[in-house]
Amino acid sequence: MVDIRTLVPDIDTDIRYAGSDNFTGTRVDGYDAAKCYLLRPAAESLAALERELRPQGLRLRIFDCYRPARAVRQFVRWAADPRDQRTKAEYYPALEKGTLVPGYIADRSGHSKGATIDLTLVRCEGPTCERCEALDMGTPFDFFDPRANTDHPHISDAQRRHRAQLVDAMSRHGFDNYPMEWWHFTYRLEPAPDVFHDVSVR
Repeated sequence: MVDIRTLVPDIDTDIRYAGSDNFTGTRVDGYDAAKCYLLRPAAESLAALERELRPQGLRLRIFDCYRPARAVRQFVRWAADPRDQRTKAEYYPALEKGTLVPGYIADRSGHSKGATIDLTLVRCEGPTCERCEALDMGTPFDFFDPRANTDHPHISDAQRRHRAQLVDAMSRHGFDNYPMEWWHFTYRLEPAPDVFHDVSVR
């Protein structure tokens, strides 16, 4: 796997699990650094997409890439603890915490294989794209709710266009969307990796 910044040094990242701004409310096991690692073919395709978007005033903002298996185990433990409801209002207001596995939280994540990524689109202004604002996708990242489904019927026309724009761009570069989450994409590798890694992000 490679650090995406070796290919795009100034790519926009907001690696939520390396801090407390995520649905667990704490830094997640295995995230010792806020970095994005991907298998090289996926990283190279993502870098090509970033280069394609920039002349249009658009960029990618990355939330998560390779995810250690120990992080996934922490997610499952968190979901099984009904006492911890600190983040309910922000991340799963309409659902009971115990229902999040397996629909929203998998006990084995494709992220641990190194070819899955969570991200969005941002529109940037200025000669060096210094002012960037995320496109309105209808929900935040990691919002556990049917409204996060990519084709959910009850979102605005603009939000639908933005989601379609992201899906189309990612698809052109070999990434398939997970329909339950508009931000979640997996690179089409042949053969698909079958190893779930558990090395910390450093």
